[in-house]
Amino acid sequence: MTRCVFTAALAAVALVAAAPAQAQTHRPFPAYALRGELVVVQTPDVLLNGQPARLAPGARIKGDTNLLLQPASLTGQKFVVHYTVEPGGLIMDVWVLNPAELANKVWPRTPQEGATWLFNPGDQTWVKP
Repeated sequence: MTRCVFTAALAAVALVAAAPAQAQTHRPFPAYALRGELVVVQTPDVLLNGQPARLAPGARIKGDTNLLLQPASLTGQKFVVHYTVEPGGLIMDVWVLNPAELANKVWPRTPQEGATWLFNPGDQTWVKP
């Protein structure tokens, strides 16, 4: 009996080790998310597209694997991100883009572009008029 359990455990470990790395996919973003470059200066202060900005008190930063990141651990690093801004002007949600998302080159960088371009939420693409 012990031998069967040991053999099954070894088989499970071998299966996990042999599995290919999970391909990064395009996450669904809200239509009002904008693209930019983010540098955390000192939490909550950041540079967004080279301009001073602030993270909202409840801001969430998700890494390229969609796991939450602590802003202090990102200090001084530059990331291409999608982000949302709350009505008061503070940055609320930030997604560090993975290679699949970076390949989608057309994404609004200003609210004016987002208001005039057409968004297809199914395949997460924008079309300029």
